[in-house]
Amino acid sequence: MLSDSEVRKNVEHELDWAADVTASDIAVAVKDGVVTLSGFAHSFGDKMRAERCVKGVAGVAGVANDIEVRLAGQARPDPEIARDAVAALKAQLPSSSEAIKVVVQDGVLRLEGPVAWNYQRQRAEEAVHNVRGVRSVVNQISLRPSASAGEVRQKIISAFQRSATVDAARLTVEARGPRVVLSGTVRSWTEREDAEKAAWNAPGVTEVENHVKINPTLT
Repeated sequence: MLSDSEVRKNVEHELDWAADVTASDIAVAVKDGVVTLSGFAHSFGDKMRAERCVKGVAGVAGVANDIEVRLAGQARPDPEIARDAVAALKAQLPSSSEAIKVVVQDGVLRLEGPVAWNYQRQRAEEAVHNVRGVRSVVNQISLRPSASAGEVRQKIISAFQRSATVDAARLTVEARGPRVVLSGTVRSWTEREDAEKAAWNAPGVTEVENHVKINPTLT
């Protein structure tokens, strides 16, 4: 099992390696495998790219992203940010963007409205990450349930069994209506995230509680 100092060194090397992350502006601290990122980024998209970069490093059990977004130049007016966000949503989700509402206040962008699939909710958030002037994104998009608990559980288990990155034998799936609870143990943060993504991809899922633990020493 990697020590905190080893994880910290690997995280710093990964940030230096990433071409789309300004590592010199980011500080890294690690305690019990949980990485805390601090410092600043020039856009919300830069902040989220740093977080994604760190999650893929071996030994990382969690990430606290405390990076501050410091916009270069003068802050943009909220109506301009909102118009660009709406355009970005239409480009990424042409068939479902009309159900999503954009609210912007002091550079904080909030997404609201119902969609049928979690990938639509995720793609909507990703679409506005790089809108100039956005300081943070609050995703309040809701999901419409459309399947029974038994169907949801079976589809998730089948997805685990098909996956090349998730060990289905180490995971337990419990469906409580449209809410799914995952438990068990995996080898890495990436495997934990892959399991959660597979659960979200099941039709009818509106909430996922991920209680899966990370143990890098698993064989």
